Amino acid sequence: ALGPDRSADLGGFLARTLGPLFPAHRKAKDNIRRAFPGIAEEEVKRITREAWDNLGRTSAEYAHLDTIFDFDPERPGEGRIEVSGIPHFEALRDDGRPGIIFAAHLANWELPAICAARYGLDATAVFRAPNAAAVAKAIHEVRSQTMGGLEAARQGAAFAMQGVLERGGHLGMLIDQHFTRGVIVDFMGRPALTNPILGKFAKRFDCPVHGVRVVRLPNRRFRLELTPPLDLPRDENGEVDVAAAMQEMTRVVEGWVRENPGQWLWMHRRWRPEFTGEKLES
Repeated sequence: ALGPDRSADLGGFLARTLGPLFPAHRKAKDNIRRAFPGIAEEEVKRITREAWDNLGRTSAEYAHLDTIFDFDPERPGEGRIEVSGIPHFEALRDDGRPGIIFAAHLANWELPAICAARYGLDATAVFRAPNAAAVAKAIHEVRSQTMGGLEAARQGAAFAMQGVLERGGHLGMLIDQHFTRGVIVDFMGRPALTNPILGKFAKRFDCPVHGVRVVRLPNRRFRLELTPPLDLPRDENGEVDVAAAMQEMTRVVEGWVRENPGQWLWMHRRWRPEFTGEKLES
């Protein structure tokens, strides 16, 4: 009932106000300090505040995803969405090959899947359902109305993901979360575990791999950016090196986070002290 703009403003206000009351606030500040050694405390507070604001806005925008995405290639720059890398998108859509797209929890990370569905890219988004059943159901209903294929990250999902690529489709997946059985990558100067499945699929299918990010702009606008295909590292046999490929993708994500740190989800446990050997600050 509030519309997308007032909903986003209210969501941002609530998250900025209430977020510091939760344990995740301390976790976010600790993550920022460790990712940016020597950072001033005022800057830590600013980034944390912006991160809460972005999370609140993103949450409120779920109810308006179908109207927020208003990009028109015939009139670029007129709506709230602008898109960079359209030639890469068209090549990915029209080359008749499977493809892989990685992303991160930046700005409103749901928008790329809507863009793909709106403009004819056969894509399946792999998502991790929220723990709260009611929230998961509501979000799935929104996603199913605005996006293309959806695949929940669950036991056996790898077979469904493989099937997408075997039929020439495209997989989209967020790669900036901790994965217990993952490969070790350097992220923001600290070791982290990341899911290697996109690297494994890149090796098996030898297909294009692109990154996509969303940047939140002033005046409630967004920019979607699709990278050129990555030149992934290969082993002595000429095949994609899975661990090195995940490091390369992670390096792209790190660049995005460093450019817009206030738009990343610092509240989640990307680095685990039981793995890194670090102690959390109080």
